[in-house]
Amino acid sequence: MLDIKFIRENPETVKNACRVRGMTDYTDEILTLDARVRELKTITQAKTAEKNKITREIPTATDRAPLIARSREIANEIAADMAELADKESQLNDLLHCVPQIPSNDAPIGRDDTENVEIRRVGTPREFDFTPRPQWELLEMNGWWKPEKIASICGTRTYALFGEAAELELAIQTYVLQKLMARGFTFVNCPSITKPQTIFNAGHFMGSDLSVMNNDVFMLTDTDRCLAGTAEIILNSLHSDEVLNEKDLPIKYVGFSPCFRKEAGAAGRDTRGIVRVHQFNKVEQYIYCTPEQSDEMHEHLLNNLCEVMEDLELPYRVIAACTGDMGFNKVKMHDVEAWFPSENTYRELGSCSSIGTFQARRTNTRYRASDGTLRFCATLNNTGIALPRAIVPVIENHQNPDGSVNIPKKLQPLMGGRTKIGGKH
Repeated sequence: MLDIKFIRENPETVKNACRVRGMTDYTDEILTLDARVRELKTITQAKTAEKNKITREIPTATDRAPLIARSREIANEIAADMAELADKESQLNDLLHCVPQIPSNDAPIGRDDTENVEIRRVGTPREFDFTPRPQWELLEMNGWWKPEKIASICGTRTYALFGEAAELELAIQTYVLQKLMARGFTFVNCPSITKPQTIFNAGHFMGSDLSVMNNDVFMLTDTDRCLAGTAEIILNSLHSDEVLNEKDLPIKYVGFSPCFRKEAGAAGRDTRGIVRVHQFNKVEQYIYCTPEQSDEMHEHLLNNLCEVMEDLELPYRVIAACTGDMGFNKVKMHDVEAWFPSENTYRELGSCSSIGTFQARRTNTRYRASDGTLRFCATLNNTGIALPRAIVPVIENHQNPDGSVNIPKKLQPLMGGRTKIGGKH
């Protein structure tokens, strides 16, 4: 969320942020409520002071009745003012949680993903001298999955990988974790069960009504818990209500967890294969830093994922998300998209996001600056790798005519030295 002081002092900036993001502008309502809240606080403070003065006078007064009557009258007025204050603060809080982050000047202005901007392409899509098979055919012919059986056991949009494909999934995950740990990231094996408030604190949903999550988040019936859709949720709250030291920033985490999403907004999409499933595994990069370090850390996180694409020997491109496509809480966002031969297009494998102090305000995560002042941290996140989605471009780009799949060189040590899997070997 944004600081109310910032909104007071920069209303046109906030209005413009709502406009370029295509979101409802509540700025005027917020300022009206804010003014009334501050007025009521001043009024109640003055009346409380008057009541306290009268209370001190009553014991020594010759005629106490008028003072007692006035004290009761003021008490009733204070109670009414406090009731209005609580109502106005609740309304203000609700609206403050609907104000989007101020986008960076670097973020392209646009309405939706059709107006995102391609920054660069790396690698050239392979020209096959045979008809390449889509992911599901490669998985089927090699005995790497049993979609009908798993669906009958677990329901739709679930998956299980068998044999060498399962080994490949683990090898990719392990490789990325080792790569990031070698770069100074602290590994956190995150729980998937969390509290709804923890998800809310990550700023993925607008408003202060937690029930807004119900379409996307798996709630655990008869508990106060739910299932997280990314390790970012947990990593974002690791330092809630703490004061960090500036000299210790940036703090870099790489989290791993099984992730769970309803995918309610993706009905009818990617129903075949393993691109979009309810449960998946994800390696997540997460950084706490000063606002001044944020741009540098954004490039750091982005470059890490780009290097992973190169290590997996995948053609990819980097996209700058426009203001209408990036999330509610983001300052700027870049997507990294790998080439999917079966679809003849690039598809997202990860998103790098700068959040500014938006999340830290919700979690009250601050640091003591060198001048002694307390300031909110900036936070950033990016995918390390998401599985099984990342397996799709790997097996499709590296397939052979017999259905075997060449293993990228960087993964071969984690695959027992094998250079390929599947097929007739």
